[in-house]
Amino acid sequence: MDDFFMQLAMEEARLAALEDEIPVGAVIVYRGEVIAKTHNRKEHLENATKHAEIEAIDMATKAKGNWYLDECTLYVTMEPCMMCTGAIVLSRIDRVVIGALEKRWPAMTTLLEQHQFNHHPDVDLSRYSKECSRMLSEYFRKKRQERLLKDN
Repeated sequence: MDDFFMQLAMEEARLAALEDEIPVGAVIVYRGEVIAKTHNRKEHLENATKHAEIEAIDMATKAKGNWYLDECTLYVTMEPCMMCTGAIVLSRIDRVVIGALEKRWPAMTTLLEQHQFNHHPDVDLSRYSKECSRMLSEYFRKKRQERLLKDN
């Protein structure tokens, strides 16, 4: 089922790119059912905290009726940042399946390895990591080209 749910997250990432957002999608599954599905919206909402993971956690807590997201799996196309890792740990998500790994700054895998937290979700890398990385690379390449055209 991981493939199916990661494909949903990737569809959300594509929607984000169409909205000129960084293409990150997130899906939260509880007992085999999708309870949250969304993508980055920080540019549209002009709010730095509107990452896909934060939006998905908010939706999932409403769907589940409480903040405790045990028995939930988060599928996300890019490794969660520090802020999102904190929200994942605090909401007690059991498992995270990551698309592309973050290589530029400390993110979820590094934070979980280097720090003791009161909750430690299982983390798996999706077999779609190359495709997720490609989506991100293409988006940023396009943004650089737009910037060059605008500057000239």
